[in-house]
Amino acid sequence: MISGGPYASGGYPDIDDLFRSQAQERDRKKREAMLHQIQRLMHERVMFAPIFEPATLHGVGPRVEEPAIGLTPQLYFAAPYEDMRLKKP
Repeated sequence: MISGGPYASGGYPDIDDLFRSQAQERDRKKREAMLHQIQRLMHERVMFAPIFEPATLHGVGPRVEEPAIGLTPQLYFAAPYEDMRLKKP
């Protein structure tokens, strides 16, 4: 949203200024108003477009013994798939 971000491309100086101002504002109501103004400006200028959908596979059901979800910390998807196990018949 701000032009100085690690993956930022483009930006608007007025939104950058609002962002810096709200970060230093101590009054909760004023900061809230600034954040709403930033959101309104971002919406009006259509600053974002979805570029990919993180679709992941999950094995869930009565035949799954170990779905492998949560085995690797900080991954929201099932991984590694080698650890996904089915129940023996």
